[in-house]
Amino acid sequence: MTRIILFNKPFDVLSQFTDKGTEGTERRTLSEFISIPGVYPAGRLDRDSEGLMVLTDNGKLQARISNPKFRSPKTYLAQVEGTPTHDQLEQLRKGVTLKDGPTRPAQTEQIAPPDLWQRDPPVRYRKTVPDAWLRLTITEGRNRQVRRMTAHVGLPCLRLVRWSVGEWSLDGIMPGKWRDA
Repeated sequence: MTRIILFNKPFDVLSQFTDKGTEGTERRTLSEFISIPGVYPAGRLDRDSEGLMVLTDNGKLQARISNPKFRSPKTYLAQVEGTPTHDQLEQLRKGVTLKDGPTRPAQTEQIAPPDLWQRDPPVRYRKTVPDAWLRLTITEGRNRQVRRMTAHVGLPCLRLVRWSVGEWSLDGIMPGKWRDA
């Protein structure tokens, strides 16, 4: 039977079980939170991003979730610097051209600030610069894609939380915690 783990990765945690970084630097990894043998992440989530990671012991499922050719939808909540204009949102909805080529269109909408946990460390706050929240759903998974897309349209990303992957969501899972799907 396939095991599927849903994990809420905290900020500043690597999306792998070991750290092969520079010797002498201790970075937090998945092994601090999950001690189940034989499960592996289906895709990655940047160290400075938070949210849902799906782990499984099924290699075929792992490939299906992480391979862009299967177009598995991934929904992100992004706190961006600035106030989004209709044109900026439309650019994201149509797809933008990044250095590594055009992105697929992203379902994009501005949302009210979501009821999320406090991030440690907190996002910098500037009185003179407004911020806003977007919900974006993409069907790719390029390196830092959502951050690069929002920056491309003039909305630098301050905080990024992956809320769902396919049918699975973070609903009810606090940072650093996991549950079976």
